[in-house]
Amino acid sequence: MDTTYNVKIWAIRVYRDKQKTSYSVRWALDGREWRAPFDTKALADAFRSELVSATRRGEAFSLTTGRPVSHQSGARAVSWYDFAVQFADFQWHHTAGNSRKNTAKALMSATIALLRTPPTAFKPVDVRTALREFAFNTRRREEAPPEVATILKWVERNTLSMAAWEDPAKVDEVLHALGSKLDGTRAAASSVKRNRRILNVAMEHAVKHRILRANPLPKGRGSVPKTSNAIDKRSLLNPEQAGRLLVWVRRRPRGGKRLHPFFATMYYAGPRPEEVVAMDVTDVRLPREEAEDQWCELLFHTAQPEVWKNWTDDGEIHEERGLKGRAADDTRVVPGHPSLTRILREHIKAENLKPGDLLFQGEKGEMLAGSVIRRAWRSARAKVLTPEEFASPLGKRVYDLRHTCLTRWPNDGVPPAQVAEWAGNSVPVLLAIYARCVSGQLGDLKRRMEAGEDLPEGSA
Repeated sequence: MDTTYNVKIWAIRVYRDKQKTSYSVRWALDGREWRAPFDTKALADAFRSELVSATRRGEAFSLTTGRPVSHQSGARAVSWYDFAVQFADFQWHHTAGNSRKNTAKALMSATIALLRTPPTAFKPVDVRTALREFAFNTRRREEAPPEVATILKWVERNTLSMAAWEDPAKVDEVLHALGSKLDGTRAAASSVKRNRRILNVAMEHAVKHRILRANPLPKGRGSVPKTSNAIDKRSLLNPEQAGRLLVWVRRRPRGGKRLHPFFATMYYAGPRPEEVVAMDVTDVRLPREEAEDQWCELLFHTAQPEVWKNWTDDGEIHEERGLKGRAADDTRVVPGHPSLTRILREHIKAENLKPGDLLFQGEKGEMLAGSVIRRAWRSARAKVLTPEEFASPLGKRVYDLRHTCLTRWPNDGVPPAQVAEWAGNSVPVLLAIYARCVSGQLGDLKRRMEAGEDLPEGSA
């Protein structure tokens, strides 16, 4: 029984502090106290009158929401599991592969927190896998093997209704689960924020379809760890370190000569890895060998992020997309240093590449796999760097080659607007990420400030 007629309503309580005055309506259901704060006394009076009127009508109160049953939405008639599956399907047709995967992870964590009883008949890891890889995967749901289907049927029977989101205590419990890892420790701040963002979209979807009256996850609810977009200076490579790493990659017996120009392109031109793997030979505009100006141009117009086959529409590992944050058919032209011109010219000749061929290929001519790229870079760091450097963030990710390039350009005096254009970022994003790493210009700035007008003599 989740309703009661045992209701006691108290007088409005006034709370005053230095910031503002608030008015709280307080009432009790079967001895459990509920509160609803308001900014004005008139609003508090109106709400209290509604509660009093409900008791006079002999209306039951919900023990889940604390409100009269007439205040309830249609949430009780909808299972959270059914809603989550429907929301996953809706998002599938509007998002890319990595977003689909992140949505499934967030819904999985929320579903575990919204089970009536723990899954004692199944291993917790099997329940999580069934939810993440099948229940919230539109393309694979019908392919679930019998043992997975059994788990999902149990979850469907044992999931709370959407009315759970109208219980503040339950909402806090779900948010705690989203912010914790399996061992109970706090999850990474970026993961917490991403999961909260996904659930906020889900709640807005529920409000739009009149399942919930209001979004139970307003901004500011709960403790969300702060994150910084600024890069870690320790991850940046100096020219000597980058040179040694690229030389080792070039001498690598297996695939080194093909991977060396890939890493060099990231170091000199700063593209994203998914943009580099999508390049073909015609995307490189090389000057004539006898030309005095040996700067080349790189054209970026497509990205091929590695998503994994379970999350793409066609079952392929890579998903073809336009450039990040740009219109579908937008392009970006980036100048290539003369050293990169020489490397790419030699690479095209050595591989006997023709127009239309992928510029960087795997061993069998296929698109270069992310696992191959990461393995080669990890091996280079292990062989070239000292043990202390290897254990540090120095060049730990392939993406740090892009970070190094986009830090070097501002330090060389390239205007932020131009760097942002070459990088495929907005100027605010560029400054938020890289401004802390701009160095070597303090002396010039001091001279400029000293050259400005000083106060009249005797006034300072």
